[in-house]
Amino acid sequence: MGHRKLRLQEKRDLLLAGETDGGRKLRADVAAAFPTLGTDQVSALVPGKEELNVVKLYAHRGDAVTVYVCAGNPILFELEKNLYPTVYTLWSHPDLLPTFTTWPLVLEKLVGGADLMLPGLVVPPAGLPQVQKGDLCAIALVGNRAPVAVGVAAMSTTEMLTSGLKGRGFSVLHTYQDHLWRSGDKSSPPSLAPPAQDTPDVNEEKGSVQAEPALQGDMKRLTLEGEDKENGEVQQQLCGEKSLSEATEDPSVRDLNPEPTDSKTLQEQMDELLQRCFLHALKCHVKKADLPLLTSTFLGSHMFSCCPEGRQLDIKKSSYKKLSKFLRHMQQEQMIQVEELSRGVESIVAVDWRHPRITSFVIPEPSPTSLTIQEGSREQPYHPPDIKPLYCVPASMTLLFQESGHKKGSVLEGGEVRTIIINYAKKNDLVDADNKNLVKLDPILCDCILEKNEQHTVMKLPWDSLLTRCLERLQPAYQVTFPGQEPIVKKGKICPVDITLAQRASNKKVTVVRNLEAYGLDPCSVAAVLQQRCQASTTVTPAPGAKDSLQVQVQGNQIHHLSRLLLEDYHLPRKYIQGLEKAPKPSKKK
Repeated sequence: MGHRKLRLQEKRDLLLAGETDGGRKLRADVAAAFPTLGTDQVSALVPGKEELNVVKLYAHRGDAVTVYVCAGNPILFELEKNLYPTVYTLWSHPDLLPTFTTWPLVLEKLVGGADLMLPGLVVPPAGLPQVQKGDLCAIALVGNRAPVAVGVAAMSTTEMLTSGLKGRGFSVLHTYQDHLWRSGDKSSPPSLAPPAQDTPDVNEEKGSVQAEPALQGDMKRLTLEGEDKENGEVQQQLCGEKSLSEATEDPSVRDLNPEPTDSKTLQEQMDELLQRCFLHALKCHVKKADLPLLTSTFLGSHMFSCCPEGRQLDIKKSSYKKLSKFLRHMQQEQMIQVEELSRGVESIVAVDWRHPRITSFVIPEPSPTSLTIQEGSREQPYHPPDIKPLYCVPASMTLLFQESGHKKGSVLEGGEVRTIIINYAKKNDLVDADNKNLVKLDPILCDCILEKNEQHTVMKLPWDSLLTRCLERLQPAYQVTFPGQEPIVKKGKICPVDITLAQRASNKKVTVVRNLEAYGLDPCSVAAVLQQRCQASTTVTPAPGAKDSLQVQVQGNQIHHLSRLLLEDYHLPRKYIQGLEKAPKPSKKK
């Protein structure tokens, strides 16, 4: 929609700065609008011996706007009886408004007419400034405290954090490089070092802005007709005209885009990642009903899934070295309580979800294509875990294993079980003297491995039968070890990746995949890959009857694609995948 040409009401010779009523009123208005300014600062902004020009203009919807120009630069503009500083003023008074920070590349979008969306914010270690909805704010770029835009907060800081930094954050009124800036001397922002505590971590995800053609609500970009010193009357719009390529060639913009450098050691970065995944897991994944929660389960099922794309959580590379030491540190901060409910096995028994570090933690917004394995990426390839079957000693077999120093609940590998049984038989002189392949059964072996109807009839067993029966009577367990991680031991049998076909309305088939988490695969990531490969819609929903587990649904019979993805790309052993036989059979050629 084109802008209407409006008559400019301008009085360039109007003097306000002396001891006129207009000058005193403006200084009083500035002092009231910006109470952080002292009397001397107000007088410096609206000097008593300078000529102050007033330019009347109208927004394209008819809103009256007044621009105050001093020494050739616009210093203030008034819209709907509200005073706003220009970037020229903010460069002289950078602390005049609460300042939020964004990435340098976002500036081009703001100049082009976009509002600042919350994903585009950079959250400093000290946290975001505290503002209320409707408060006037400044926007600066990473590496330079000099503001480059002025806007109005679309929500309070509390609402921003509660939303997970999603949605529109600020209605932008005026930016560096727009036509209001061009009406001045066109100087570049000064280089102002940001406070040390506000320097962002360069590992944070860079945000984005949503380009919108116009501001929402009552705040609109301004259109004015003014005198151009060389070309007479021209229409000016308070939004930039530079293209992205032109802007990046501008030396003044290059100065605002310093390459971020990370002076932190790898150990410090891993410590931060560890705490980030810890807070994310507590805030989003762990519920009160989950407690007590094994610390190994907390790490394997919750913290690993919170690791950002392209990063790998490795406790051994942190300063803590061990999970137990890290959790003790978190317990000292009174966020969690860890207890040893059974010997050698620690569990999280309590969580203070009201702890400031948990409540203030901002959940990072995932990229739409965030993948555990990002297709086409070679930086962090997925490696399947090493899965080792284990055996847990039940109460009924403790007498057989106690001589070797084991008790109820002890976890053993198959080779260890074999050695213990062989040593037990030899120590108790149970090997048959006439046939070394047979083992005589004493009362303990009889109670442990024989059925009731066998106890008076079976006196000897071959070695292989004895060992097989022992393994069958032990309770199953398994150990999962992901590359670079500590082993995780769990009781029971590991559930295979389960692939099924389901019938939906209108006879449509869907492929359902479950138990991906057990193998370190993020269901959302797998769904994103399948959506791209199969060119079919995918959804991720809670798996029925499974606690804290998700299932992926893909339209149609996509088992062929799943087979290639799991076997060839992720290299999961076939024995841990169930349902591949349901793939559609190739049609016979006539």
